Amino acid sequence: MSPQIAGALQLLALTAALALAYRPLGDYMARVYSSDTHYRPERWIYRAIGANPSVEMRWPAYLRGVLAFSAVGVLFLYGLQRLQGVLPGSLGFASIDPDQAFNTAASFVANTNWQSYYGEQAMGHVVQTGGLAVQNFVSAAVGIAVAVALVRGFARSGAGELGNFWADLVRGVVRILLPIAVIGALVLVACGAIQNFAGIHEVGQFTGGTQQWNGGAVASQEVIKELGTNGGGYFNANSAHPFENPTPFSNLFEVFLILLIPFSLTRTFGRMVGSVKQGYAVLGVMAAIWLGFTALMMWTEFAGHGPAFEAAGGAMEGKETRFGTAGSAIFSVATTLTSTGAVNSFHSSYTAFGGGIQLLGMQLGEIAPGGVGSGLYGMLVMAVIAVFLAGLMVGRTPEYLGRKIGTRQIKFAACYILVTPALVLGFTAAALALPTPPDSMLNSGAHGFSEVLYAYTSGANNNGSAFAGLNADTQWFNTTIGIAMLLGRFLPMVFVLALAGSLAEQKPVPETAGTLRTDKPLYSGLLVATLVIVTGLTYFPALALGPLAEGLAS
Repeated sequence: MSPQIAGALQLLALTAALALAYRPLGDYMARVYSSDTHYRPERWIYRAIGANPSVEMRWPAYLRGVLAFSAVGVLFLYGLQRLQGVLPGSLGFASIDPDQAFNTAASFVANTNWQSYYGEQAMGHVVQTGGLAVQNFVSAAVGIAVAVALVRGFARSGAGELGNFWADLVRGVVRILLPIAVIGALVLVACGAIQNFAGIHEVGQFTGGTQQWNGGAVASQEVIKELGTNGGGYFNANSAHPFENPTPFSNLFEVFLILLIPFSLTRTFGRMVGSVKQGYAVLGVMAAIWLGFTALMMWTEFAGHGPAFEAAGGAMEGKETRFGTAGSAIFSVATTLTSTGAVNSFHSSYTAFGGGIQLLGMQLGEIAPGGVGSGLYGMLVMAVIAVFLAGLMVGRTPEYLGRKIGTRQIKFAACYILVTPALVLGFTAAALALPTPPDSMLNSGAHGFSEVLYAYTSGANNNGSAFAGLNADTQWFNTTIGIAMLLGRFLPMVFVLALAGSLAEQKPVPETAGTLRTDKPLYSGLLVATLVIVTGLTYFPALALGPLAEGLAS
């Protein structure tokens, strides 16, 4: 069987599995966030944190909950890393330096999981399981909570209330993420991923000699890093490491976990707004972009010319032979179109156009299907902008799901789409203008520029993967990427929740003959065009200096 056919079959199997899970999981999540019942373990948590889950919140109160919880998470994780040297289970590792501790704390709380350290050589069991793995759960739950708040903004009328952040947070962890993570961890252990608290030990090598390895609760952390679209890796090799991702089946299963909740949330959206057709319309846009990017990536990586490409059956540099070109391409697109920093291959060694596809996937806003929660609210903001553009073209007040899109709403949406490009392009320009950061670049020219652009694109979009030719473990990159991660995560949430509040205050307007049908293919095409045009106008000059220039020159 040719690698191309094998890749097509993998993509077909993955699509079928996602389709089977779409309806039951989407309906279940809609019930979770519409329920008034609080389970006993949830009530224990509410009492412990002093929260009343029955109190409805307007958007400023909801936002304060998001920011306060996340700020405490940053401080806790920073302190845990700084104290690692005196904690039990540290495996003899020293405390993390201040700038790197800040970067890592910001990274995991922001659902980015950018790592400027070697996991197995820096973090002990307590930090890995009590710090990083915990944030993998709660940061994902925060993203879902914000998305659900925006959906309620469309579904409710008049009161301006968006639910209760603490209830949404706890339910996301207890009822959704934990049950799936337990099942997923068992599957990964059955595939060969490790799950223990072993210390550092010597391991023999096939070529002679020994090598030091340490164990860890890898399967349980691997499953939530993918399920919560977090990324990061227990080991420096990330999901290319056989302890994290042992087989081709586990590789495809991890991609399934990455895409499972973001795609299924469109069904949740349709159920909560009372129109499953609206959910299918958003799903169609997400699926079209994902399948298109995957096909394009596989073509670029299989289409290389020369003896090395032909002998390997594709561009195999930097890719695991266990997964091959197709498995690596599918994984790469899934992670860069979601806010997932996991990698099973070396992104910097992809073809120039392949690297450009990875960059563009993140620069779209990671909305196809995007991160857990962040993909849905990002797509809905773009849907508001697409409706506004359609209204301008026909000369009537735009409406979306029975809500008028006026000056206030479009200002919030515009601020949302401007935040990330400002961070990415501003920090990239500053880094390249200074004398010290270019010393971190392994490559010069167009590829070196792409390394820096990729780093800030990944950080500000809460992705976490890297063009690994860049040494980011410096005070400059640790600090500036940390700032980009926090601002890129929480500033958009401010505008999303403000938009949700303004929508929830409105009374629904009746549909008329002139209302744009947003559940039809015509509108879906307009939404795709809006996404491509907005991203193209924003990032095309930077892409032209990096991957496009490199690809055209090769």
